[in-house]
Amino acid sequence: MDSTPATKSPLTIVVHLTVLLLVALWTLPTAGLFISSLRDKDQLAVSGWWTALSSSSQNLQGRTGGADAQVEENGVFVVTGNLLEGTSGQVSAFGVTSREPTQYEAGSTAELNNGGRLTVNEDGSYRLESAEAFDSNRGQRVFVTAEQPPRFTLDNYREVLSSEGIGQSFINSLTVAIPATIIPILIAAFAAYALAWMEFPGRALLIAAVVGLLVVPLQMSLIPLLRLYNGVAEIFGVPAKTYLGIWLAHTGFGLPLAIYLLRNYMAGLPREILESARVDGASDFEIFVKIILPLSFPALASFAIFQFLWVWNDLLVAIVFLGAQDDSLVLTGRLVNLLGSRGGNWEILTASAFITILVPLLVFFTLQRYLVRGLLAGSVKGG
Repeated sequence: MDSTPATKSPLTIVVHLTVLLLVALWTLPTAGLFISSLRDKDQLAVSGWWTALSSSSQNLQGRTGGADAQVEENGVFVVTGNLLEGTSGQVSAFGVTSREPTQYEAGSTAELNNGGRLTVNEDGSYRLESAEAFDSNRGQRVFVTAEQPPRFTLDNYREVLSSEGIGQSFINSLTVAIPATIIPILIAAFAAYALAWMEFPGRALLIAAVVGLLVVPLQMSLIPLLRLYNGVAEIFGVPAKTYLGIWLAHTGFGLPLAIYLLRNYMAGLPREILESARVDGASDFEIFVKIILPLSFPALASFAIFQFLWVWNDLLVAIVFLGAQDDSLVLTGRLVNLLGSRGGNWEILTASAFITILVPLLVFFTLQRYLVRGLLAGSVKGG
């Protein structure tokens, strides 16, 4: 009997390496986003998240004390202080003009145009002296290049979470996402059971239509759907900009995928279970509720993940069907307004982005064990 240990085939190794690469490609951006959201905004603007644990070189601007801080020493008027007051770091160079911000090394003395002398040390302390008394309280402008240790803060999250209307927008997003996930699941479950196990004329055509609707672009059908809904709302005298409209819109866009996934899963369930239930006198509704739905939970959870992620991150459909009023803005719309012209403020952008993905991450990790089972179900059938 051969006792040689089995070796992994090259194909298995390639598969494992590919999976690790895909995991890294998905995980690293999220980790980088989280680290960036906790960094000081000044350091975030000059270095990447992968340097978060190392010192960073920053260009700072400050002013010395003015006439009200001067002291006379042996006929010389002196102003002292620290340009890094309130922060930590080590000065490597300084300058007195924006054209040459690193003209002098730390510890050296700069000769000023007004006859004064300025010395800036590595710890940020300075000494400004002049033979004549200072007559301005503005002080001397100084440009400093300093190596600063990594700084982490929750100020970015405080700024986002304390902005006006963010709580209401969070509730609006939940009000949209939860029903827009549950409604298509309920409808699709009934339709999938009928297409999988009930014989009726035109069933094959309906299945083909469902598959065809999977490739219909949302952008192509959004405006016609909105006009149809507005026309129906006008006939029945109900407001057009309501949650009902966006629920129906997301239901319509999500139904093809829901029916396709659930139908494939239900069609792969053992026929013997259903036949035994029918022999015992169970109706189709009882079979559906007591047998099919419990056994189909992996497929239901798989679609719930996809639908919730799509609805939660949606902005286009929400703006079209709910409008852009402050009391109806969803979270994505509120954060876009918060950024506004401050799109370059990376600290706001990173904190906002991570806040938006917290709820989807919670939903995903809660239901992820059912994801692969639900997606692969029905793809392979036994002989």
